[in-house]
Amino acid sequence: MKSTLTKFSKLAIAISIGAALTVNAAHAEGEQYFPLQSYRIGPYAAGGSGFFGGFIDYLQYVNLKDGGVNGVKLTWSECETEYVVEKGVECYERLKQGLNGAPAAATNPLSVGIAYATLDRSTADKLPLITINHGRTDSTDGSVFPYVFPLQLNPYSEVSAIINYIGTQSGGLEKLKGKKIVTLYHGSPYGKETNPILELLAKKYGFKLTLLEVPHPGNEQQSQWLNIRRLKPDWVILRGWGVMNPVALKTAQKTGFPADHIIGNIWSNSEDDAAPAGNAAKGFIAITTHPSGPDFQVLQDIKKYVVDAQKGNLEDPKRFGTVYYNLGVVNGILNVEAVRVAQNKYGKRPLTGEEVRWGFENIKLDDKRLAELGALGLVQPLTLSCADHEGGGAVRFQQWDGSQWHVISDWVQADRELLRPIIEKSSHQYAKEKGITPRDCAKES
Repeated sequence: MKSTLTKFSKLAIAISIGAALTVNAAHAEGEQYFPLQSYRIGPYAAGGSGFFGGFIDYLQYVNLKDGGVNGVKLTWSECETEYVVEKGVECYERLKQGLNGAPAAATNPLSVGIAYATLDRSTADKLPLITINHGRTDSTDGSVFPYVFPLQLNPYSEVSAIINYIGTQSGGLEKLKGKKIVTLYHGSPYGKETNPILELLAKKYGFKLTLLEVPHPGNEQQSQWLNIRRLKPDWVILRGWGVMNPVALKTAQKTGFPADHIIGNIWSNSEDDAAPAGNAAKGFIAITTHPSGPDFQVLQDIKKYVVDAQKGNLEDPKRFGTVYYNLGVVNGILNVEAVRVAQNKYGKRPLTGEEVRWGFENIKLDDKRLAELGALGLVQPLTLSCADHEGGGAVRFQQWDGSQWHVISDWVQADRELLRPIIEKSSHQYAKEKGITPRDCAKES
């Protein structure tokens, strides 16, 4: 991001944000506020509209079914970022103080760029920054990053779990020796972040790794797939985003590479990634932290209390229960659970960001609690702490049949024992550069 903006561009952003800021209802003290740096237009609108639609519908559901969290109503407003970093920062500054007396609980930008750009601000403002399934991997170490939460799955865990799955498909990790694996990655910091870990895993298990970059946004991939045809790899890992994903699947078909040996990462796993590729996507495999589909109890309850009552947020009701929508619901569950846990310590009232941070660090979702939430099977068991802001590190694998996803594996765990020293080395280097004294998590309660 450029360090300065012209007066004109600053004015344009301010006008855009002012026009895009929408509020769900009248707000007052006594409510808990969620500022939403959303994006419903631009090249990544499918992800943003699905995710924030699910998130908002879950907040609506909690209000309509339970009257909020222990009597504290949930409220929110949206600020359109178009997935543009500068607009995301402007939205953050506009919304961080809360709304009409309702304090902000946490920010959830669903954008690597915006997350990086607001990380230091969130820490200084003592406002949790939630980067579910993305963000800085080393923010898993809460002793250095007390206000950043890469919930469920950080990028290193993601690729580790994929390699573990390929190992099982090959007859064991020892059978990876000599295999050829290509990683086709989005030409952005997000896409490049896991390359060193893949290189480490290639060295450990003896597979031959080729890294191929696709420039943003990913409309042209012919040369990369011709290279893949020449290399004849056993597997291709697709670390895409947005339009890059269906283009990859279509181009793979044209060059003769089978879709059932392409594994999409967490941002290449939605209906919006597979369906536009048509027949070329049939057999495509992708990871997921949550299954799609409307059959979970919490989804059925949302349908009853919100969607059927004509209060749903989705513009297209057919997207109910899709991957991005369900991720928004999962994110809503985790945010609200953090508020609920924190209320047990600080009182049944609206909470500050600092208090909600404690709630996130003390989330413990076992099967019993997940069943109570109607989310058993939708959300993986999670235990967060001062030291561990990820809490999960597991994925399941799903396969596209031409019209929908089917889960084809149990939970596959990342090699967190291997990854933790790498994470801590990076986080401690960050702490040194920033002059941060890490917390002593042994003293945290």
